[in-house]
Amino acid sequence: MDVEEFGLPRSRAANERLHALVPGGAHTYAKGCDQYPENLAPVISHGRGAHVWDVDGNRYVEYGSGLRSVSLGHAHPRVNEAVHREIDRGVSFARPSVVEARAAERFLATVPTAEMVKFAKNGSDVTTAAVRLARAVTGRARVAVCGDHPFFSADDWFVATTPMSAGIPAAVAELTVSFPYGDLAATEDLLTRYAGEVACLVLEPGEPAPGYLEGLRALADRHGCVLVFDEMITGLRWSEAGAQGLYGVVPDLSTFGKALGNGFAVSALAGRRELMERGGLRHPGERVFLLSTTHGAETHALAAAMAVQSTYTEEGVTARLHAIGDRLAAGVRAAAAGAGVGGHVVVRGRASNLVFATLDERGRPSQEYRTLFLRHLLANGVLAPSFVVSSALTDADVDRTVEAVAGACTVYRKALDAGDPTPWTGGRPVRPVFRSRA
Repeated sequence: MDVEEFGLPRSRAANERLHALVPGGAHTYAKGCDQYPENLAPVISHGRGAHVWDVDGNRYVEYGSGLRSVSLGHAHPRVNEAVHREIDRGVSFARPSVVEARAAERFLATVPTAEMVKFAKNGSDVTTAAVRLARAVTGRARVAVCGDHPFFSADDWFVATTPMSAGIPAAVAELTVSFPYGDLAATEDLLTRYAGEVACLVLEPGEPAPGYLEGLRALADRHGCVLVFDEMITGLRWSEAGAQGLYGVVPDLSTFGKALGNGFAVSALAGRRELMERGGLRHPGERVFLLSTTHGAETHALAAAMAVQSTYTEEGVTARLHAIGDRLAAGVRAAAAGAGVGGHVVVRGRASNLVFATLDERGRPSQEYRTLFLRHLLANGVLAPSFVVSSALTDADVDRTVEAVAGACTVYRKALDAGDPTPWTGGRPVRPVFRSRA
């Protein structure tokens, strides 16, 4: 479809309604209207498999589903069946359900590098619990986070380090320091500078160079701090056991979420028994308020997690995600090269977790060119804040995506030749999530 003819009147009205009722018009900043071209932020009616429909009746091939959480596709029958079964039996009781034991056993069988696990509802809660536990066991206050990761938690210890730190005391921000990914020497310098002060190293294990994670493990041991792997994204997408299972480096604590529930709200803090028991009832020392959530062990969400893990291990989902991602990346790169913008529309990341960069005439990241690119994808039936795949995508879906990318790249080339993408953005450019002013 010609992008100039593409409009979303019902979505636009629904967005106005949302903004009147919900701060930001969405419950996650990454889903905000400001992340999409002006007046082209679809409001979703429903989804199935790799497709979603907006309230205007348009169907899209969807990527990055549920901010990377829906990796099996929407309304996956095996997951839904498990959820329905538990909902009919009740979801929350005055005492633990036997489902909690089953879910813990299933998780620890899937992630054998961990010895205990505690479930919650979102990633921020479990990552913050890991930080609190590390502070308790080390007696130290300072937290070192990998500065190359855009997000660890919605809690103060991390948000204080972002441009959206309003309402957080400066003293909180001073307790969080950062280290660069892949640079062991810089990390050791940091730990030496704050000798005896750093409670933990927190990072997404990502795509490490050989020896890097092993080096961090050694640094944490030498300096007496806790090594925490944030496996929100890498969990299941890198391997069924996460990055720690793929690379063979065992953290002290790790956190999982997103793909764990295929969109249902469930997250997990996992780790060494010696540390995790500090939040339990079988430890003689001072108690740690680790996690205590009313809804953290709802039976239907734990059933979803068990079904997801079983599906991954039995059906080889991780390998399928990589195969789909490889096919998509090759197609996008070929389309970009064919339009003469191969150096400007760039696909990056692991095949199961692809993102794209939109670069300007000088090779710099550009929100204006991202806006142009997104407009043309949307008008041609592709909803892609990233190119993160789900296993529900078919070859036909990938082909349709590549065709839409090719059309967008043709316009991208025109904008580069003109030296100005503004005539093709349709209004204000998309904005970064983390910024100090609305």
